[in-house]
Amino acid sequence: MTTPAFPPDSDGYASLLAELKERIRTARLRAAVAVNQELILLYWSIGRDILDRQTAAGWGARIVDRLAADLRRDFPEMTGLSPRNLKYMRALAEAFPDRQIVQQVVARLPWGHAVKLVETIKDSVERLWYARQAVEHGWSRNVLVHQIESGLYARQGKALTNFARTLPAPQSDLAQELIKDPYSFDFLSLGPDISERELELGLLEHLRALILELGKGFAFVGSQYHLEVGGQDYYLDLLFYHLRLRCFVIVELKIEDFKPEFAGKMNFYLSAVDDQLRHETDAPSIGIILCKGKNEVIVEYALRDSAKPMGVAEYRLSAALPDVLQAELPTVAEFAREFPLMSLVKLRIEIERELRAMIDERGTSERPLSIMASLSELGRLGLAPANADRFRSALQVLNRAAHGLDVGEEAATEATSTATTFLAELRDIRSRGAA
Repeated sequence: MTTPAFPPDSDGYASLLAELKERIRTARLRAAVAVNQELILLYWSIGRDILDRQTAAGWGARIVDRLAADLRRDFPEMTGLSPRNLKYMRALAEAFPDRQIVQQVVARLPWGHAVKLVETIKDSVERLWYARQAVEHGWSRNVLVHQIESGLYARQGKALTNFARTLPAPQSDLAQELIKDPYSFDFLSLGPDISERELELGLLEHLRALILELGKGFAFVGSQYHLEVGGQDYYLDLLFYHLRLRCFVIVELKIEDFKPEFAGKMNFYLSAVDDQLRHETDAPSIGIILCKGKNEVIVEYALRDSAKPMGVAEYRLSAALPDVLQAELPTVAEFAREFPLMSLVKLRIEIERELRAMIDERGTSERPLSIMASLSELGRLGLAPANADRFRSALQVLNRAAHGLDVGEEAATEATSTATTFLAELRDIRSRGAA
């Protein structure tokens, strides 16, 4: 029997196949998560019963060994019933006495994560904070351990900022929460006598580790990002776009202690980015000044009257990235697969910037246009690229990425290819027009 041959895209077959594959993957993941939740809740209930008996009836520690032997005899196929594991179950019930918290947070983590939380953190508030962060960011166990050892809880939200005055709530609260002090650049093998460019290049070389330290939602736009203001050239050290805050984030690196003039320069950069890059639906851009050190009084005075949202934090260096964390970081290929939103957001920004430049050069609009409006204007001028219609479909995917929504791997790959081709066409049309 021969298999009938179909055209590659007959009746939308490829899109249907992609949708079904994504549905199957999602269902399998949900099933695995449900099994894990039931297992953690079982472990917690066993630990709670042991804890209750030891507290109320005065059972000694040896009861755990006896229970382990009897349970393993009756359930020989079930792993995880060793005396050591039963003691961890008891510790889990003691560390998280509220079943609802266990069900909503802890049960969404693998058992190894729960053990590490119980073993390494004594404060209940801090322990729950790390559990929630691990769920939200999808940390592996080794990354969780690294974040605990780096003191992330104590660093989170500690930077000196003017966000409460310059940003509306709740964006000001979220922005404050996202900025740390100090930032830990443990992955850089740099000595004390470094230049700002060496620091920047080191961060770019370890971009995956930098994204991990900055936190979830940071999409890398570029380094030494060029801006032209008043006929002069300026270059931003690092430029990001934050998917949750929906705004650009400028990071300036200083290898010395904070000086008031740093805030003035950042204020200038923020004004330029807001004018040249910010879309009308974006929130105000945010600046982060990373310094070797800072005097809090000087920082407070420098930021007090600034109308632009910015924060000042320190960074710290150490010899090298711990081996255990290095093994957990994804390869470049894995990183590209895991974070397709970043390349899509960067492409969207570059295309919007190119479109605005083409419209501005022809003086046909007094205000910045949206991407779709810019495409219509180019069509009216007879300058629309040949790939414009295909790009309109890809733009839906780019917009989903810019809003922080999930994008499937196949859709991201196709949109990246289409948008890259479209951007090249725009630049070619623009260069021919300038010739």
